[in-house]
Amino acid sequence: MIILLLAVGPLAYGGEGDGSPAASPADVSPAPRPTGLDIAKQMSPGWNLGNALDAFNARIPAPASRSQETAWGNPPVTQALLDAVKAAGFNTVRIPVAWSEYADADNNISPAWLARVTQVVNYARKAGLYVIINVHWDGGWLQSTDARQAAGDAKLAKFWTQIADNFKNYDSHLLFAGTNEIGADGVSKPDAENCAVQNGFNQTFVNAVRATGGGNATRYLIVQGYNTNIDQTLLCDAKLPTDTAARRLMMEVHYYDPYNLTINERSNIWQWGKIATDRAAKDTWGDEAWADAQFEKMKAAFVDKGIPVILGEYAAMRRTEYDPTEKYSTYWDAYITHSAYEHGLVPVYWDNGYTGNHASGLFDRATGAQAFPDTIRAIVDAVR
Repeated sequence: MIILLLAVGPLAYGGEGDGSPAASPADVSPAPRPTGLDIAKQMSPGWNLGNALDAFNARIPAPASRSQETAWGNPPVTQALLDAVKAAGFNTVRIPVAWSEYADADNNISPAWLARVTQVVNYARKAGLYVIINVHWDGGWLQSTDARQAAGDAKLAKFWTQIADNFKNYDSHLLFAGTNEIGADGVSKPDAENCAVQNGFNQTFVNAVRATGGGNATRYLIVQGYNTNIDQTLLCDAKLPTDTAARRLMMEVHYYDPYNLTINERSNIWQWGKIATDRAAKDTWGDEAWADAQFEKMKAAFVDKGIPVILGEYAAMRRTEYDPTEKYSTYWDAYITHSAYEHGLVPVYWDNGYTGNHASGLFDRATGAQAFPDTIRAIVDAVR
């Protein structure tokens, strides 16, 4: 049985639905309605529950009665973990979710899986967090090509119709993000076809959610630029989909520059920015000025036009073989958080759950204990 969290009072759909205060007495002027940019500030900083509900094992499909949540080595998500995330100073949890793994041949999602996702969303809301759920990579069935568009649209629409209907009575502290890092295999630079198909997926997502009504009629929805890459998003001239709700859309991009520092575990690049002391250990690009310029592009294209931008993923892996004190990865994490926030983006740190070397986990997923309190503090303080 799926238990729905019913919204009460001013947060219920049909009213402000966005955290606005209750109606004022007749002799008091009502508070101005929060804008999307106001909501975005409240959401910062954010944290990803990575490699949990998005985990799957394609070789062993999960039956309706079983979850593959632990398939990638992280324990099941608990209330204690999300309470700890909120207590640490994070205001948003992004929950990547795999759905195809738990659907039948007609793309009907298992009720058991919907119930588990609902339970984790409820944990996050009880903790006082904004929540973002998405359709994550999920085996890569979405491809931005004409040949794959019709099948992708049909599956995406069916999934989002079911997901949205399940959560239609939740208030606007729950946001939906349509896709994740969608591009086309083997395409390094998108052409007009790739861009048009990705923009079409965004429209399919918005249409499917809005059609379910209830709180989804005005819920904040997050669409993605091509491959969530800043330059490719702008190259595609990403446009917001047509929407029946006014100013309720957000754009999402991710940031892992420079690659050799942040996620290439075979690289010997481990220093970054103006504090670097060894030129051989530092990449030739991607320093502070580069990050500032990238986020300025998103500010000019979207934020300055009143469109919130979610920086849905960013992190620099630990490289303790070179940097046992994590001086450089922590500096990168803090700088990127601050620069994104100062440019009006919502920074949502990518935590993959692993706390060893070449990973980006911040919490002990089993207990909620802070594994790296200095890094957590640096990220949280960067938005103050």
